Amino acid sequence: MIFLKRKRMFLLGIGFLLSSVFVHAQAIPDQSNFTISQVWALADSNNKKMQMQGLNVQATDVHVKVSKAERLPEIAAEGLYAHVFPLPIYENGLFHTPSQFPVAPTYYKAGADAYFNIYNGGKTTIEINASKVESELSRIQKSQSKQEIHYTAAVYFYDVFRNISYRALLEQDIRDREKQLAEINQLYKNGTILKSDVLRAELRLSKQKMLLTEIENSIGIAKQKLNILIGRADDAPLNPQISDQETDAIALKQVDEYFNDAKISSYKIQISEKEQALAKLKLKNVKSNIMPSLGFFGEYAFAYPQIQFYPYALSLYSNGMVGLKIKIPISSWYTNQHKVKEAEIKVHQQEIEDEDVKDHIRQEVQENYIRYKESVQRITLAEENIKQAAESYRIVQNTYFNQLSLLTDLLDAETQLLQSRFELTTAKVNAKMQYYQLQKAVGNL
Repeated sequence: MIFLKRKRMFLLGIGFLLSSVFVHAQAIPDQSNFTISQVWALADSNNKKMQMQGLNVQATDVHVKVSKAERLPEIAAEGLYAHVFPLPIYENGLFHTPSQFPVAPTYYKAGADAYFNIYNGGKTTIEINASKVESELSRIQKSQSKQEIHYTAAVYFYDVFRNISYRALLEQDIRDREKQLAEINQLYKNGTILKSDVLRAELRLSKQKMLLTEIENSIGIAKQKLNILIGRADDAPLNPQISDQETDAIALKQVDEYFNDAKISSYKIQISEKEQALAKLKLKNVKSNIMPSLGFFGEYAFAYPQIQFYPYALSLYSNGMVGLKIKIPISSWYTNQHKVKEAEIKVHQQEIEDEDVKDHIRQEVQENYIRYKESVQRITLAEENIKQAAESYRIVQNTYFNQLSLLTDLLDAETQLLQSRFELTTAKVNAKMQYYQLQKAVGNL
């Protein structure tokens, strides 16, 4: 009796332990399943190109501080120690023995100087503004790179999804063809058909299996590309999770609304505008070359011996001065003209390039808008083609096994049905990618 109770308690404990393990296993999400949003999040944090762009943003931010530091006074300290050679004096000419003037053999000097810029034609302000624009430009370029990586990740992601869908369709087709081959072999044994029909069916099956191998390889290649892009191990498991709603057609706005969105959100337009602003700042900087510069300076030094002023003295002395220093670049008045002309041409060139970018964006938005609507129509057509191909296959299959049609007709009908299913998957993926292209052109991806 005691043994039975202990056994019952032991079994209950094992059952509780197994149920706990099962519940815990259900609570842990599958680390190989990814949605497109999760893939994009991994790309944002792990992609090496994004990391380089982040460092570039940091560098431009620091450069703004470097430019602002130009407003601070320049302060320097210096020291000098020297051995002074004897001073020969040629009283009777160079070719006669000179007399030696006594000099102190040791000379040293220690001092400091400072310069504070008061006005330099606005060059410092222009440099600060240019560095700020460059910092903003680097952020826009980072966002543009992020968008490009999102699109590339989507291409790889849906490439994996498409080939996995192909594989599922082909595996089902191979199972159907194996069953069909068994029926054809039975007809051959009964003497109803020729051996050539069996060979054709076997050839078709072997081609399907080879195609399955190619699809498996394509899945592996696309997975590796995506894993590298999002910073995972090459062979890390990855299964795209796509709901049926994600492949449904998306209602579009009017094309003019996308044009207006692109004017605000397109990264290409924003980059072009910042480059135009930089060109104008460079022109202002070149024009300021002819402006005078004014600054406050001061210096103080200790030296030994005193040989700067007469009479000389073998004693330690100190000397200092403060004042204003002005510099007028007279030569720039005639050498700067060509530099200004060059900078003006660059500004005009950038303005034309900006218009060209906007034209290209309008064309890109228009094209992707039309292509997306076309891809949605292809989905509807592919769905209709599957219905027709399935009905055609059903009819030909019945007629073949009733000896009313040829095997070639049956194989053609099978191929058409499988191809129609492939085309539906392709149409759905292409429509999704076309929509992403439209969003990328607008700047909303």
